[in-house]
Amino acid sequence: MRRFRDRDYLKTMEGFFFCVLGSVHPEDRAIAYLKYVPDPSGKWGRGRERLRRALPNYTMHDLLETFNFLENHHPEYLYYSSVMGIKMSAVPLNKVSAHYKPEEKLSQLIRMEKLDDLQRKVVDLANLISDESGVPVRFFGVTGSILIDIHQSFSDIDLIIYGKKNSVSVKETLKQLYENQDFPIRRFNKEESREWCLSKARMYPLTYEEAAWILRRRWNRGVYEGTLFSMHPVKLEEENDENYGDRIFKPEGMIKIEATVSDSSEADFLPSVYKVEDVKVIEGPEVKDISEVASYEGLYGGLAEKGERILSYGKLEGVTDRRSGEQYHRVLIGSKEAEGRDYIKPLTD
Repeated sequence: MRRFRDRDYLKTMEGFFFCVLGSVHPEDRAIAYLKYVPDPSGKWGRGRERLRRALPNYTMHDLLETFNFLENHHPEYLYYSSVMGIKMSAVPLNKVSAHYKPEEKLSQLIRMEKLDDLQRKVVDLANLISDESGVPVRFFGVTGSILIDIHQSFSDIDLIIYGKKNSVSVKETLKQLYENQDFPIRRFNKEESREWCLSKARMYPLTYEEAAWILRRRWNRGVYEGTLFSMHPVKLEEENDENYGDRIFKPEGMIKIEATVSDSSEADFLPSVYKVEDVKVIEGPEVKDISEVASYEGLYGGLAEKGERILSYGKLEGVTDRRSGEQYHRVLIGSKEAEGRDYIKPLTD
């Protein structure tokens, strides 16, 4: 039976919609963040059911606001993880009223005869990328508001590509399609790029130039027939070799480091993982065994390649791998403790 995957959606008894985070979860619940809640004046929905975004932006500030809402109104959705050493939002299995799977939704849309304009674009875009990459369309999915049928004309398209090898094929194909004007798919134009960079520089500890560098590396965002789209790689079950509790994480304060990326093969997934070497501690504890930088902040995924130098500020965690007995440290981006001040920045042009 298929387990919870990154970017699945869950609907609860109260009509809340949570988005699943990652693919490693406790046995009795799914780690997920609150995305939509019922609201008569909400901009999303179908018919009389209206919803508003509980998470307007994917920033730590907005995520903490959802924690406050749950703490005050539905504390059963907050969970202290002794494995991660933090409190997070997670949906108990007995509170799930519906589990929405991106690949099933796309398959349903492909079979439907009557589609709205946005749904048609989803099907056409998935088929286009599938045809050009050679990856069967059954390995694609659609998430976000389209998955749960609350999208509007202004909604973006959020596609999923399942599988490591499939993700590499789609990544290379998209890079090629962006350069080919015969296809209705392109990178952001000058004005779209400017707006994106200004927005990221406002919300994150980045300069406009640093945001522009990130955007140049961002292969998984583009425009299809005038609609913004994103592509999100997600591992298949057989590619996940970790169960909840296999590794224990202990917070040890904040740290700033420089490091060279030694392996970026996991950088396009969530969490994004960069194996690192030649680590230099700039601020914080003088530990000698930092071997990875991991990010739950999607903005910093898939940015650096093997051999490139990065600057990173985040939470230092001691890691114990209970399978092998190995102990080491990592730097985590996207923690509550950092309060949105953490980052990964380039030291390589």
